[in-house]
Amino acid sequence: MAEPGSRTGSGESRSPWLRNGFVLAVAFIGFVAVVGVAVLVSSDPPEGRSGAVPPAPGTDAGTVQSPPSAAADRGDCPEREDTGRKVPTAPPEDVGWKLFHSVALPSSKAAGPAVVEKDVARCYAHTPLGALLASSQISVRYLAADDWQGVTRAQTVGDGREPYLKARAASERTADPRAQEGAAQGQIAGFDFVSYTGGTAVIRTVWRFQDGRMQAAATTVLWRDGDWKLEYPADPPAPTPVDSLAGYVEWGGV
Repeated sequence: MAEPGSRTGSGESRSPWLRNGFVLAVAFIGFVAVVGVAVLVSSDPPEGRSGAVPPAPGTDAGTVQSPPSAAADRGDCPEREDTGRKVPTAPPEDVGWKLFHSVALPSSKAAGPAVVEKDVARCYAHTPLGALLASSQISVRYLAADDWQGVTRAQTVGDGREPYLKARAASERTADPRAQEGAAQGQIAGFDFVSYTGGTAVIRTVWRFQDGRMQAAATTVLWRDGDWKLEYPADPPAPTPVDSLAGYVEWGGV
């Protein structure tokens, strides 16, 4: 069996967890699909918009000002320049995109991540933009990273975290990475803030797959210990198919 960190010649991870058939088999359909690595074929009619209500502006946008260190889950992040309190209603400016295991992920000098330590990208501004960037980055990294366990422990919270860690570790010890070929890789196509406060952001992200299909899924990030952490609930919500970006801010790196 290939180790989780091994790759194909194209650089794609060979971890069986990233194969869509394998993911479906272990019943992590909802949350895995959030990061666009498993295409769900739904019998429900496609939805064109999220139906989210306009969010309220956040509270204090302060950040922790101590220097960075190797501890990814401590409040030791440098101050971020971004202090904007308005929820983005257009593509954020000054955002760059870089591929991580073939998925384009956004970053900003002003809003983060300020520190990248191997697979962990951390230290985001305590602002709506910081929450958006954290949601995008962590949602992909906890699943696709070679050190997925380190990312999950450092940057996720919630009742579903430990069951996910245990089930995935057990599955990767026994699964044949050749059992399923051709993971359906998705890319960020748009977003919509469902709600934002200084401590919690709920964001719906649209993922576009190689065959043109799109899905929207809601993720929650929580401000904990001086940084945004991704909430991994015990019962992750399933994504919903969408047929257009109407109602979303169109946004993506590819």
